[in-house]
Amino acid sequence: MKIFSSDQIREIDRKTIETEGVTSLQLIERVAEGVAVEVVSRLKANSRIAIFAGSGNNGADALMAALMLYEQGYKPEVFLFNIGGDKLGKDCATCRDRLLSAFPEADFTEVVKQFNRPHLDRNYIVVDGLFGTGLREALTGGFRELTKFISDSGATVISIDMPSGMFADWNPNAVTRNMVHATVTLGVQFPHLAFFFAENAPIVGEWKTIDIGLSAREIRKTQAAFYLIERADVKRLLRPRAPFSSKVDFGSALLVAGSYGMMGAAILAARGCLRSGVGKVTVFSPRCGYESVQTAVPEAMFAASNSDITIGEIHASHPYTAIAIGPGIGTSEATTNALEKFLTLHDKPLVLDADALNCIARRQTLLNHVPVHSILTPHAGEFDRIFGQQPNSEARLVKAIEIARMHNIIIVLKGHHTAIVRPDGLVYFNSSGSPALATAGSGDVLTGVIASFMAQGYTPEIAALLGVYIHGMAGELASETFGTYGVTATDIANNVGRALNSLGY
Repeated sequence: MKIFSSDQIREIDRKTIETEGVTSLQLIERVAEGVAVEVVSRLKANSRIAIFAGSGNNGADALMAALMLYEQGYKPEVFLFNIGGDKLGKDCATCRDRLLSAFPEADFTEVVKQFNRPHLDRNYIVVDGLFGTGLREALTGGFRELTKFISDSGATVISIDMPSGMFADWNPNAVTRNMVHATVTLGVQFPHLAFFFAENAPIVGEWKTIDIGLSAREIRKTQAAFYLIERADVKRLLRPRAPFSSKVDFGSALLVAGSYGMMGAAILAARGCLRSGVGKVTVFSPRCGYESVQTAVPEAMFAASNSDITIGEIHASHPYTAIAIGPGIGTSEATTNALEKFLTLHDKPLVLDADALNCIARRQTLLNHVPVHSILTPHAGEFDRIFGQQPNSEARLVKAIEIARMHNIIIVLKGHHTAIVRPDGLVYFNSSGSPALATAGSGDVLTGVIASFMAQGYTPEIAALLGVYIHGMAGELASETFGTYGVTATDIANNVGRALNSLGY
C-alpha cells in the first residue's frame, strides 16, 4: 500500500470527484458511515456521545456522522466550531443544515465566540472532527486548550483522519501535549506517515483505515516515497519451488557469528536461515562453538576461525551466495580488524547486524568499505551509536534516508513498524509482527532469514522486505502458542516455516 502525503491525498480526492462522477458530499458520507460504525461498536450501556466538529472537511465528516447516529436513534451532543460566524466551508455548512433540518431537536451547539465546556468523563465516546489533515500550523489559544480538555477527560476518543493538532506527515517540533490523544484514529482511505513513528503512538492510538472508494486509477498513477508492506505484496514476491528442485537451487549462506559465551546468537541465526528455505548454511565461528552448533543445528555446517574464543579473521572458503556477519561476534580489537580486512576485500552485498554494527560504531571508517547494496539491520541504539544520537524515530528515519543514499546501502531500521530504507529514497514499513518479537535473539533470527532469501537469489531490496515480513509473521504465530510474554527467539525461528506455509509456500 502506498503512503501518500496529505497534499497527494487531497489531489487524489479532487481527481476522484472530477473523473468518477462522485460528489464531495458522497465521499463525506462514506467517511461518516465508517465513523458511525466505529462509534456504535464501542458503545456500552451507560455510554454518551460527544462530537466536536471544525469548520472544514473534517468537521463535515463529523457532522455527517452525527446525522447518521441520530438516524439510528442515538443522541450525540454536537459542538460545531464556527469562530467568528463566517468560517464554515461549503460542505461543512451543508452537513450542518442537513443535521438541523432532519433533527431540529438535536443537542447542537454552534460555537461562534465563547465555548462553555461540557462535562466529559470516561463514559463518553468523543468524536474528534476538529482539524484532521487540514492543519497548517501548530494549535494555539482556545483550540490548544480544547485538545487538552478532550485528552484529559478520560473519554474514548475517535479521531477522524488525524488527531487534531498533529500533522499527517512530519512533526519535527511537535508538542504532544497540544494534540488530541486518540484511542483510535480512522485514516481516510490511507494511513498517514505520522502513524508509523513510535513517539506518535500515544497520540494516534490504534489506527484503522476507512475505504471511501477513491479512484484506483489515480492511486496507481500517483508516485509515493513510502509504502506499507502487506501480505499480498509478500505472496506476489515469493517464488514457487519447482518439483525437480535440489538444495543447489536455493543457494549457500555463510553466517559469521558467535564467540565465547555468545554462541546462541549463531545458533538462532542458523535456525532462522534454514527455516527460510536456504539450500545450505555454514556457521563461521571460533573453535569453541563447534560442539554447540553441531549439536543444536545439525543441519548446518561449521567452519572454524583461527581462534578458540573470538573471530580473529574472516574468510569465505567457498563462493557463498550470501554472507551475513555480526550476531554475537563481539567487538574486540581482533574481531574489528578482521571485519575491516574482510570488508576491504569483499565487493558483494552483505548482511551486517548486531556486533558488526557495533564494530562499525567503534571504527567509523569501516562504513566506507561496506559493499554497495549491503543490508544493515540496526535497532535504534545501534543506529544512534553509528550515526549520532537522534531525538526520536522520525529524526532517525530522516537520517537513515540520508545515509542509505550516501552509501548506496539498505538500512533495516528495526522497530514496531520496521522501516526498510532503500538507497533510491523509498521506504517500506512492515505491517507484520507484535510485541512478542521484543525478545533477546529475535534480531539474530532476522539476520538469518534475510541472509537465506539473499542466498536464494532475491535482490537485497527484496530479501530485506521478505525477511522482515516473514520474521514478523513468525512472531505472531509463536505468540498464538506462547502468548506475547512467553515467546523466545527459538520460538520465532521455529515458526518461520509456518509463516511461509501460511502464505502458500
